[in-house]
Amino acid sequence: MRRRHPIIEDNINVLRQGVGLISRVADGAYADAGPPFLKSGVGSHFRHCIDFYNRFLAARETGQINYLLRKRDPLVEVNRSAAIFQLEAIIAQLRRLTTGDLHLPVQVIPEDSSASPDAAAWSDSSLMRELQFLLSHTIHHYAIIALALRLQGVEPGAEFGVAPSTLAYWRQTA
Repeated sequence: MRRRHPIIEDNINVLRQGVGLISRVADGAYADAGPPFLKSGVGSHFRHCIDFYNRFLAARETGQINYLLRKRDPLVEVNRSAAIFQLEAIIAQLRRLTTGDLHLPVQVIPEDSSASPDAAAWSDSSLMRELQFLLSHTIHHYAIIALALRLQGVEPGAEFGVAPSTLAYWRQTA
């Protein structure tokens, strides 16, 4: 069996962590909108991450990632099974990536761009750099998810929403 590149493995592992959490939380905790402290709930954050990975995966065919064109499927925000299905599909596609694929160039428009998607708005990147971004982006959203769950009295686990490098550091210094 060939070994996958660590950035692919790290992304798969963080998404599997999400599948595990979603399968353990109650429907209400997943779908709760998060007031009074947060404007969006657990399901909204998972949907947001799923949207980003789906835009990334479309780049293998188009060579472009426009993070502004996210699907924003409201079902994923309230239905745990729909979210798990989407995450499992993303994991399956990530497993098909090779180390060689990671060096493929892509053009990217970030989510926070106010520019129209003309030539000036696009920037150069690679699939590897975008996977690095997605890992960081997802972990940060997982940290918000962990906070939202803790505010509801649900413990997601000490490692949920923590970067792999931080977890390694904790293990080294324990």
